[in-house]
Amino acid sequence: MITSRQNQLVRSIRKLHHRKYRQGHLLLEGTHLIQEALVSGYHLSVVCYTSAWQAKQSPTFWQQLLHRSDRAVEVSEEVLAALCTTTTPDGVVAVADYTPLPTLPLQSLGLCLVTLQDPGNLGTIIRTAAAVGVEGLLLTSDCVDMTHPKVLRASAGQWFRLPMQTVTDGLTTLKAYQAQGWQIVVTLPTAPLVYWQGDFRQPTLLVMGNEGQGLPPAYQDRTFTALRIPQEPTVESLNVAIATAVLLYEVYRQRWLD
Repeated sequence: MITSRQNQLVRSIRKLHHRKYRQGHLLLEGTHLIQEALVSGYHLSVVCYTSAWQAKQSPTFWQQLLHRSDRAVEVSEEVLAALCTTTTPDGVVAVADYTPLPTLPLQSLGLCLVTLQDPGNLGTIIRTAAAVGVEGLLLTSDCVDMTHPKVLRASAGQWFRLPMQTVTDGLTTLKAYQAQGWQIVVTLPTAPLVYWQGDFRQPTLLVMGNEGQGLPPAYQDRTFTALRIPQEPTVESLNVAIATAVLLYEVYRQRWLD
């Protein structure tokens, strides 16, 4: 059992709390997230667990965990707490490797996020996007890191099911899709059309902006389809995760319920 926070393995895992050390690695905190990773085919390089956590697991899951990981190590409660970014860990942490995607498998529906900063918002958007059948997510390079532990937790495991790609030049990428026949939809408070007046039955990339500033002016291109979400004038704006959900479920309604 590892009982010291100065242990080399503990120190290496704790580095994954910081973006610069997470290149090609995922820090998975909690039973549910690890289960979702395994279901999605991920192999774990290491699992750290407490004896109390192990005692509560089924023999089937425990054997699967051992089979799908290179190393399983028991740690003390204090060490487990130090490994986590959460305040109330449930007793297990794992590290998985991943390879960023060079392209997205988009056929009909994609989502592009521009300068999004809050990991909780990103995780919530990923969860919603997966629920309505978004085929892939584009993120500009100035967005919050997609591997942030809070992003994974907020996605409730859907992170592993939604292909994602970071792009250096989001506007150029959107223009390239537009040249291939994709409809690029942006949300603007001054847009003449309300979101349910949009036609989402065609191949569509929905673009959402920053929590506070919205979309940069360059993304308010006249060749893009601009839509607005109506709201009371006393309300400044909707939370970006809520606004994205409103639009995505209109896409779902038009494509599957009409």
